[in-house]
Amino acid sequence: MHIPDGYLGPPTCIAGFAVMVPVWAIASRRVKATLQARQVPLLAIASAFCFVIMLFNVPIPGGSTGHAVGAVLAAILLGPWAACIAVSVALVIQALLFGDGGLTALGANCFNMAFVLPFTGYAVYRLIGLGSGIASLRRVIAAGIAGYAGLVIASVCAGIEFGLQPLLHHTLTGQPLYCPYKFGVAIPAMVGGHALVFGWVEFIVTALVVKFIQVQDPSLLQPGGPQ
Repeated sequence: MHIPDGYLGPPTCIAGFAVMVPVWAIASRRVKATLQARQVPLLAIASAFCFVIMLFNVPIPGGSTGHAVGAVLAAILLGPWAACIAVSVALVIQALLFGDGGLTALGANCFNMAFVLPFTGYAVYRLIGLGSGIASLRRVIAAGIAGYAGLVIASVCAGIEFGLQPLLHHTLTGQPLYCPYKFGVAIPAMVGGHALVFGWVEFIVTALVVKFIQVQDPSLLQPGGPQ
């Protein structure tokens, strides 16, 4: 799902940063105000986990790449604002040190994977898990579905961003200047890959980790969890 340099035109790149700068500011204030001292190491671990899991990506013809992210798991453990920070840090390091995702597209990548993904996934988790106990199977299922749903919704956003480029930026003869794939190609490519393959990886990883935490340290699931 990482968007490389040269795929998005300047207006889309600027729009991505314009949305994310205030989001990062709010997230920083929220995390500073609400994150407990014992959760600070967990925030670093969540960012490292997202960094590692996103390295296992597969090119998607007609799109960019497909992979799991781990953002919803971070949101379940720390809340969506902290997850936004964790995933953003992972994406910045990947872009700067590994060239995985472009610097010009960093705002758009963070919008998709550090904002849309954890917030939509966390909303699904809260909805499905409402009223469940910390050790309940329903909470495990809610976590898996939330991870799957958040990843697929984020892939829809990436597909829309790709599909906009041929409409916004082209030569007089209609030749695309940036991403050449229109909506009919970009959206099915991105959504199809994530709905059929990578979403299930996200489902399994998120559900299994939540199940493991239920056994080892269920107190980690309490802050911000379904009530």
